[in-house]
Amino acid sequence: MLVKDYQAKLLGIIQNYLDSRIVITYNFSVDSRSSYIALIQGKLEFKDGSHLFFKEFIDLQEYIEKLSYSFHYQDQENNIIFRYDNAKHKPDLGYSHHKHINNQIIPSIIPESQAIITEIIDNYLN
Repeated sequence: MLVKDYQAKLLGIIQNYLDSRIVITYNFSVDSRSSYIALIQGKLEFKDGSHLFFKEFIDLQEYIEKLSYSFHYQDQENNIIFRYDNAKHKPDLGYSHHKHINNQIIPSIIPESQAIITEIIDNYLN
């Protein structure tokens, strides 16, 4: 998959939520390092004033590989609700992919943008 195709896929997901007025604003940027490698980052504002900040450094040469990522969701008062990332911790967690929630760090799978937005809609939006 090419970076431009991955970008189009993400923008299509965002547009669906703009059309349904679940997302009210967004910003999005792509820093392409090649046709297959890019840093993608952005922010979605939801109808209740909460925000999802995301950053993915991806390599798409053979499959979608998220070399590093962060999906940070916070309420309208800037309180963190959850964050998925693969940042290294000291001491080591014993796993790379994890989720910060309720002052805990738990193992997780590598998240997909669509799944995170669905999690927000199902669990946090009024």
